[in-house]
Amino acid sequence: MNKFRILGLTAITIAAAIFVTSCKDKKSTGWEYAPNMYEHIAYDPDQKNPNFKDGKTAQLPPAGTIPLGFTRFDYPNTRAGYDQASGEVQNPLKNTPANFKEGEVLFSHFCAPCHGVTGQGDGTVVAHGFPPPPSYSKGQSSRGGAMKDLTDGKIYHTITYGVNAMGSYASQLSPEERWKVVLYVHHLQTL
Repeated sequence: MNKFRILGLTAITIAAAIFVTSCKDKKSTGWEYAPNMYEHIAYDPDQKNPNFKDGKTAQLPPAGTIPLGFTRFDYPNTRAGYDQASGEVQNPLKNTPANFKEGEVLFSHFCAPCHGVTGQGDGTVVAHGFPPPPSYSKGQSSRGGAMKDLTDGKIYHTITYGVNAMGSYASQLSPEERWKVVLYVHHLQTL
């Protein structure tokens, strides 16, 4: 009988302790699934940070550093850079059926809304009143010359930096994907 009394008294004491310590916040269940999400120790980018001389958490990367996976394209976004890329830049990818098919898919997703499925400048965006881009097979480039004569370097430079109403696709397409689109654009130049 003494054992039951001690066990009962212990259970009541534990229950009372839990009740007293857990009733601070009526909305809280008392459980935290991931406490670091609520009380994180890292600094937010916009917070002051005593670890740096300027007190900012968001720091610029050191000069000359290159992000992982970044591929340099050392031709400036100028007419001179465009012309220089025309003569010096060659597509490093082979025109295999797999690369061609991937280039076709990428073109249809990113380029066809303006350039059209066959590259004639008749995409759905043009149907909504935007000016049409020139046809790859019959049009004239705004930078001079026929569109059917565009080189690997000129097409890659244009995809990377954009031209006229076309913006840059460097953030949407990786360098390898841009080269696959170049392969497909060469096909459209022959239509």
